[in-house]
Amino acid sequence: MAEPAEYPPFQLGKPRFQQTSFYGRFRHFLDIVDPRTLFVTESRLKEAVQLLEDYKHGTLPPGVTNKELWGAQKIKQAIIHPDTNEKIFMPFRMSGYIPFGTPIWLNQSHNACVNYANRNATKVGLNVLVQRANKFTPATRLLIQRFVPFPAVASANICNVVLMRHTELEEGIDVLDSNGNIVGSSRIAAKHALIETALTRVVLPMPILVLPPIIMSILEKTSLLRARPRMVLPVQGFVCLAAFGLALPLAISLFPQMSEIETSRLEPEIAMATTNKTVVYNKGL
Repeated sequence: MAEPAEYPPFQLGKPRFQQTSFYGRFRHFLDIVDPRTLFVTESRLKEAVQLLEDYKHGTLPPGVTNKELWGAQKIKQAIIHPDTNEKIFMPFRMSGYIPFGTPIWLNQSHNACVNYANRNATKVGLNVLVQRANKFTPATRLLIQRFVPFPAVASANICNVVLMRHTELEEGIDVLDSNGNIVGSSRIAAKHALIETALTRVVLPMPILVLPPIIMSILEKTSLLRARPRMVLPVQGFVCLAAFGLALPLAISLFPQMSEIETSRLEPEIAMATTNKTVVYNKGL
């Protein structure tokens, strides 16, 4: 019986989904942050690693499917560090983003709410502009005010990327040819990588800070929540959790992990060091 089209012929170390499209990258990163891999047993991990070793050495048992091979690779990549070949501590795995990241995000949100509730409210930037915009109805002003945290968080994320990776702008990052060989270190490629990462970090808080206000403004008008006001908080919590789980794979899918750039746009010494018209670089996360 033929295998489903969603399981293409297995390629060791390659993504299961095409990385040339946003949808392919989105599905790829959904796989990476899949929290189910946190509950893989030690015996299942050993089976997955052994299956990949058998594939590598051409000693696969008969009847092994592409689905099983892709599943084994997903498990190994979620748990085993590719360089050290050791297990990654559970809270620091990409698949731990939702279960371990949510309490941190909720804690930071709580801190922000406490600070906001006890603020000096007479002069708070965007809030003042919204309140003074007489052409808006009270309901519209309330909705816009819910978006006020977004530009602040997005700006902070951009500053964080620049501060943490500014040395790349001075020293450059490695660019590779079609064979994976390092051509040189490019400051121009580093600039592109930081811009792409910064845009990713702008989009990252968007589902968390933009979607819940829109969804809640609609749900709060329904007869169900009007009749049961105590349900507002748990419903809002569920909406925020769903947005939180969507945020990371959505944001990091915007650009390919290995981005491509024309050599003619890079430093002359790099363009002269290869016959390739394009090279690739790791943009980072």
